[in-house]
Amino acid sequence: MIDFDKPEAIQQVQNLVETVAVNMMRPVSRYFDDHEHEIPWDYINFMHQATKAMGGAASMAPTDKKSKDEKKDKRPPIGYQRLVHMVEMLAWGDAGMYLCTPGGMLGSAAVSAAGTPEQKKKFLSKFRGDKPVFDAMAMTEPQAGSDTSAIRATAVLDKETNEWILNGEKIFVTAGHKALIDSDGFIIVWATIDPSAGRAGMRSFVVEAGTPGCTVTKLEYKLGIRVSDTASILLQDCRVPFENILGSPEVEKRTTKGFKGAMATFDATRPIVAAQAIGIARATLELLKEELEKNGVVIRYGLPRQKLTNIEREFIDMEMMLHSAWLLVLKAVWMADNHIHNPREASMSKLRAGDVVVKITQKAIEILGPLGYSRELLLEKWFRDSKITDLYEGTGQINRLVVARNVLGYRGSQLR
Repeated sequence: MIDFDKPEAIQQVQNLVETVAVNMMRPVSRYFDDHEHEIPWDYINFMHQATKAMGGAASMAPTDKKSKDEKKDKRPPIGYQRLVHMVEMLAWGDAGMYLCTPGGMLGSAAVSAAGTPEQKKKFLSKFRGDKPVFDAMAMTEPQAGSDTSAIRATAVLDKETNEWILNGEKIFVTAGHKALIDSDGFIIVWATIDPSAGRAGMRSFVVEAGTPGCTVTKLEYKLGIRVSDTASILLQDCRVPFENILGSPEVEKRTTKGFKGAMATFDATRPIVAAQAIGIARATLELLKEELEKNGVVIRYGLPRQKLTNIEREFIDMEMMLHSAWLLVLKAVWMADNHIHNPREASMSKLRAGDVVVKITQKAIEILGPLGYSRELLLEKWFRDSKITDLYEGTGQINRLVVARNVLGYRGSQLR
């Protein structure tokens, strides 16, 4: 059963990141929005040292191991639950800067979800070094966005050297530059080891920084999350060790076991993206309430709807949307921590949160009018930042399909 009481381990981490969000993120949020691609090293270095000082308690890479407090209290693992509370608070501070947090992001989530014990030890240990390390997920291609079956990047095994040779182009790689250029990190590259096998031939590979043949070719200029780099990456005869493949190298054409293993990453990461959306939406509602109260509008809770003003009704409806989305996130990560299959719940949480945050930020701007539309407040920035949560880690349309397939019992080929 889900326990909604926060364990002390989560509360301690949340207190830390709240201090960071208030004092290190909000004050420079506008500056880094105006100076795209400038790296917030003060924030990065502080977060790296903070997580190390806590012995990994605030690591951005969840682990199967229980903390001392969890063992003492005989609680189940809370790695992903702790993580979404962190992400929600950091996104409340600044969603783009949160994406610059060292210590494990989508790439490490893939290793955690599909890697062997040896791979987890090798790659996740990178985050415990003296310098900040980043990771990234390289999936999207010029011709393959949400349809991962259209990926054309290839991985061919060189039997003489026992290495995989990767070729292809990846675009919209979040934190790709920081993972490959600004730190000794790694990216997870999706590629096919057998194009004729379709999805059954899809695998993911760990490509470490400094690997010859892996080049960052471009940085995108974006609508929102501007402080976070979004890179294009070219793979030209990029050689990685045989053991850097996540999952089995054997292809069974009658099954999509390998593809499903790679896709399991999203069951863990989609609720994390949802938590990012929740943080932006909460920041928006708090600011909106503050501005309304400055103008004499106080939300009167507990009254029948017909006795409320239109603004009061709209504000309360937005709060309900926010809380319902957050409950879906908590359920999804509770299931992940307890090793319960959660693709439906993960997609539900991401779909709902991505939809809710766009509606809330847009409605807040409408309510405040010219003030909301101006740059005097961060509201217009949060509106721009919000849209990415509906796009990456599977668009809203894709997650609707995932939910529908799980509810109705259809395979991907039966419901598109």
